[in-house]
Amino acid sequence: MYRQSEVDETMNTRILGKDLKVSEIGLGCMGMSHAYGPAADKGEMTRLLAQAVDMGYTFFDTAEVYGTPENPNDNEELLGRALKPFRSRIVLASKCGIRFDESSDAVNKPLIPDGRPETIKRSIEGSLKRLQTDCLDLYYIHRVDPDVPIEETAGAMKELIEQGKITHWGISETNEETLRRAYAVCPVTAVQNRYSMMYREYEALFPVLEELQVGFVAFSPLANGFLSARYNKDSHFAERTDYRSAMPQFTAEGMDQNQELIQNLLDIADRKNATPAQISLAWMLAKKPWIVPIPGTRKYSRLQENAQAAEVTLTKEEVKALDRMLETVPMSQVFGGSRVSEREKHEP
Repeated sequence: MYRQSEVDETMNTRILGKDLKVSEIGLGCMGMSHAYGPAADKGEMTRLLAQAVDMGYTFFDTAEVYGTPENPNDNEELLGRALKPFRSRIVLASKCGIRFDESSDAVNKPLIPDGRPETIKRSIEGSLKRLQTDCLDLYYIHRVDPDVPIEETAGAMKELIEQGKITHWGISETNEETLRRAYAVCPVTAVQNRYSMMYREYEALFPVLEELQVGFVAFSPLANGFLSARYNKDSHFAERTDYRSAMPQFTAEGMDQNQELIQNLLDIADRKNATPAQISLAWMLAKKPWIVPIPGTRKYSRLQENAQAAEVTLTKEEVKALDRMLETVPMSQVFGGSRVSEREKHEP
């Protein structure tokens, strides 16, 4: 159904912010260690990461909290070992500033943000060690801490840049006011927010991103995989370790509500000799030249499929037609992220 040609060893690139060059499609690595069932086999993921580099991926995204109860930093450690041979060829991004509320019994535990400068400065040392590098290309505050002025967080990031520990910084899940305040202290290279055909709220942020020349890194660009059209009511997810078991789009009711959306995607994909996932990613790429989606996967076939989305061309008219469809077609609720805990905010 979709193009089977081998992906070229070079992928087109895009610029985040003023000068951070990354592959047109990046690789979100969270799911290898966290939120999509038990952590994947390290040997298999090491091979997959090497294959991603060979395929042209140069942009790899992780965070200090992507792990398991037994190994909270699993993902950074995995990437540190697997990507060390390719370090000079890739862009490494990680995040700091949250921890999970371990008192909760929810599948997707609430987040406790911590944007204090001392936390950021402590976190970068751990991330650099685990990622086996002396400098990160992009370092995000993972969630804005409402108890810490964003100017203080930005000031800490500015210090890390001056010290040569990071070269660019970003904010995940932010709004215009916070972005402007942060940017005034230290120019922001990228905003990483949830964005997909099923979650378009942050399109309202596009004008200010254009104005300030800030890139947009789209996480969950396939609505946690739902837009691949590969799931149905018989799909099973591990109840304690797979967030999809608690996501509204994967419920039986959600499947019914989204049936027309998925059928539309299948029809468009068939006409374009592509897959629904590729149409979803191509739609996003066509929106703005500074949008970079970072779909995740544990499978070589999906890695290849996602990379080949960059070869699917949508005209302006086709993008507008997709937008009109998305504005009118019935849709279920979609997972909007783990909530921020109201418990104690900061540890000593």
